[in-house]
Amino acid sequence: MVSESKKVLYGLYNDEEDLKSAVKQARSAHLDILDVYTPFPVHGLDPLLGLQESRLHIIGFIFGAIGALFGFGVMTWVFTSDWPILFGGKPYWSVPAFIPITFEMTVLFCAWGMTITFYTICGMWPGVKAPTLDNRITDDKFCIAFDVSASSDGQVDQLKGFFSKSGADEVNLKSM
Repeated sequence: MVSESKKVLYGLYNDEEDLKSAVKQARSAHLDILDVYTPFPVHGLDPLLGLQESRLHIIGFIFGAIGALFGFGVMTWVFTSDWPILFGGKPYWSVPAFIPITFEMTVLFCAWGMTITFYTICGMWPGVKAPTLDNRITDDKFCIAFDVSASSDGQVDQLKGFFSKSGADEVNLKSM
């Protein structure tokens, strides 16, 4: 089995405003951006890239609802069928007493469900080695990357010209 390497041309920027300006220029020039890497969240970058809002909060609501139903259902089953005990003359099925456990199960299921879903979508399981373009991206540099695997030398030169016009401090080519 032959593995074909991917060639990525990327430019590094020192400032988030320079990065946002370069993304605007790339989108207006109809350049196909592979990805943008930043050391911290850059507000306003998602709309510039044309990304849709994440649907992770919907998954969180679904997992939370499942957790609430599970917690309330288990408490109902335990105190009415499995182990019915009278506490000071209170009824077996006392809904106000079930609220703390129901809330805790909602939070637990929501947190675990969203974490597992996020790791699954992003492929971030333990033991998976993520390819890194440049170690400085996680520290203090901002990056725009283009896939140039199937590009001609003229297209690569055009992208290098884009980086020089947009104020990139450094331009590199890396095989991954």
